[in-house]
Amino acid sequence: MLTPLGLATAAGSAALYAAGWWLGYPEPAALGAAGLAASAGALLWTLPRPRLEVRREIAPEKVARGEPAVGVLHVTNAGRAVRGGLAARDTAGSEPVAVDLPRMRSGARRTVTYRLSTARRGEIPVGPLRLVRADPLGLARRVRSYGTPRTLLVRPRTVPLGLLPSGRAHHLEGPTSEKSPAGTATFHALREYVVGDELRHVHWKSSARTGTLMVRRLVDASLPTTTVLVDDRAAAWRDPDDFELAVDVAASVAVGAARASFPVRVLAASGPVAATRGGPGDAETVLDRLTRLALDPGGDRSVTDALRGAPGGGSLVVVVQDGAALARLGAVRARYDRVVALRVRPGDGAPVPPGVQAAEVADLDALKAAWPLLGRGR
Repeated sequence: MLTPLGLATAAGSAALYAAGWWLGYPEPAALGAAGLAASAGALLWTLPRPRLEVRREIAPEKVARGEPAVGVLHVTNAGRAVRGGLAARDTAGSEPVAVDLPRMRSGARRTVTYRLSTARRGEIPVGPLRLVRADPLGLARRVRSYGTPRTLLVRPRTVPLGLLPSGRAHHLEGPTSEKSPAGTATFHALREYVVGDELRHVHWKSSARTGTLMVRRLVDASLPTTTVLVDDRAAAWRDPDDFELAVDVAASVAVGAARASFPVRVLAASGPVAATRGGPGDAETVLDRLTRLALDPGGDRSVTDALRGAPGGGSLVVVVQDGAALARLGAVRARYDRVVALRVRPGDGAPVPPGVQAAEVADLDALKAAWPLLGRGR
């Protein structure tokens, strides 16, 4: 609890007192005693513990990178009057935030609002509130924490994009999805009846043959999946800001397909990120999962390695910067109806493999302008 200055003062005062007492000089002993008394008084000054009730809010709790967010502290003094000598500090990630907390009478309430930084994507822990009490001489300091920390989710920025057409009509008995919007449902299999199933879906011939009530399992057989792959190898990017833009690009593509109620699969070179089947909350799921995506410093898997084991069909959108990663896309071209490579601020003119569409993306505005052209081309 003693500061470095307090420790030095206490140690020096003790040595001075001992030397004065041992040598029989009262002046050094008196100075040493005064220093020790000052150190003890500093400890007593910081001993009182303020009784504060702190309730924290973050508005909004989820925000796109660069958009405003604020922290709100509701502070109530549940004890005696708070004296001076207090410095309040909140934390937002690794950044300290000074909080104006003046003297408060017993029972007084105060609401403090401050701006939160949203420049970097990720989960930003906010709090707790730390109250620092220091003596006037700076010899002692005591830090106490108040309030429950909260988390601010800084998600990728997006621009509205339309669904990229797969360019192929899907057979009714082809790839299926558990989600079945009206008008695209087809028979897939039989299963046992459970309470709540519609009787019009009962398959009476199978029920009579098996002795168990069987119903048709209807699935959607016409919705192609959009697969979005982000190269998250640290060695594949020149600048971390380029990777942040790459995540924004991937989020824009995936959210565009999800909001159209189409299945979306998001992958990174390091592994799967998200998989949705075409529902109203899919866009939120994709954004939350991409918020946690970070560069992999030891990543050694290529973009084609990440696609091994993943189902084919539909559209594949790969977000890369490395020209070598672009060249490998020719090996997976036959597995997908359409393959698009979005190169984020490339530094070379790497050739595009046959059958792969490509566009260079300097920012999200460039992506928004190039996307309709990619949708028309083959």
